[in-house]
Amino acid sequence: MATGQTVGYVRVSSVDQNLARQLDGITLDRVFEDKASGKDAKRPSLIALQAFVREGDTVIVHSIDRLARNLVDLRSIVSGLNDRGVTVTFIKENLTFSTDTSSPMSTLMLSMMGAFAEFERSMILERQREGIAAAKAAGKPTGRPERLKPADVERIKARCAAGESKAALAGEYKVSRGTLYNALKN
Repeated sequence: MATGQTVGYVRVSSVDQNLARQLDGITLDRVFEDKASGKDAKRPSLIALQAFVREGDTVIVHSIDRLARNLVDLRSIVSGLNDRGVTVTFIKENLTFSTDTSSPMSTLMLSMMGAFAEFERSMILERQREGIAAAKAAGKPTGRPERLKPADVERIKARCAAGESKAALAGEYKVSRGTLYNALKN
């Protein structure tokens, strides 16, 4: 039985998605949140969580696909935590992994569910590629829309030449300074 802290990990793929529902109603000592793809394990809060937890702690995750979207990373993360005496619990799948309680059946379930998460990511990418190809074939624009129209860039260039602050202009046009600098460079 875990005697340490109960630590939550939540992840969504993009900044406009909501993290709230994942561990709603679960009492946690600390929560680590990532707004990043699960395609690899190089996520800032996941790395911080792994550095933070200690022997006896329990990591709670809503579902397997929130922790990792590929089987190799999933097994590596879970076994790495277990090797340090940290228990990992997945709420949706009702699976718990620790050095004391993991059984061959739970390890099989982890591998199967991890394979499904990896397959789902592959299907998402395939549908995305098909959608982009269809849009291109129909002559529709693809990719991120321009934040600054060419006419805006020309006005900004003129105003910068007149001595106005680029940072102030970025604020006025509601773009980052990096976006403004890139538009002026091109």
